[in-house]
Amino acid sequence: MAGQGNAAPVIIKRKKVVAGGGHHGGAWKVAYADFVTAMMAFFMLMWLLGATTEKQRKGIADYFNPTIPINRVSGGGDGAFGGDSIFSDQTLSHNGTGSSASSPTDQIKGGGTEGSALSESLGEEDTELKKLQSALEGKGGESMTMQTLLSHVVSKVTDEGLVIEVFDLDTAPLFEKDTDVPTQALTDLSILLSEMISLTENQIAVDGFVRSYPVMIRNNPTWALSAARAQAMRGLLESAGTDSVRISRITGHADRKPATVDPSAVRNNRIEIVLLRKDR
Repeated sequence: MAGQGNAAPVIIKRKKVVAGGGHHGGAWKVAYADFVTAMMAFFMLMWLLGATTEKQRKGIADYFNPTIPINRVSGGGDGAFGGDSIFSDQTLSHNGTGSSASSPTDQIKGGGTEGSALSESLGEEDTELKKLQSALEGKGGESMTMQTLLSHVVSKVTDEGLVIEVFDLDTAPLFEKDTDVPTQALTDLSILLSEMISLTENQIAVDGFVRSYPVMIRNNPTWALSAARAQAMRGLLESAGTDSVRISRITGHADRKPATVDPSAVRNNRIEIVLLRKDR
């Protein structure tokens, strides 16, 4: 017991550890980064609300919250019918959309010969229209001039027929500004289109569309201008050799069917030449 009294005392030191390194910690940096990100998103939202139209805002909202399915089945092509035509009985049956009065299937007709003959006729006309579409697209490989002209053109086969859409480019309009006076580019295009149209006997419809004008202007020219441009296109086609008897309809649609989200974009200035189906 006496030996233990001479032993050196044991000293215990308790060190206080501050978690996060005190004021040198990094947690506040993370919080600040989240705050800056949220503020940037907020200001971007406010800018979009002030810089877009109601139609554009609806388009943005629909993009982030899609509610309408484009295609009920997956397929190898794009578009609403999986890369095929609305007149394909096979596609209609696979999609479950049934038939229409203009395109009945054998199932609806009870396997009768009348339904089969109509479907076969529609299929043959589809093939002819698609051949013409391919021939038109192939013209772009003939020369740089032809390729430049065809940059104004897109075409598609619809339930109405072959639609050849001729539209303005930002640097190359088809008509003089706000008039129905055609430019040289449209005159040259009309000659090419007339040659292609002469390969068929289908009736022709010409539809005019224009961009939207500001709502504050006193006299909105969209109706008169779209109709006048459609008439001008008809005159160019007839001058290039298209038989006037084949023209069955001239229509001005004003700015009611814009081709882009922005209704005031020059891309909405366009003419649609429709080679109508023979049953129309």
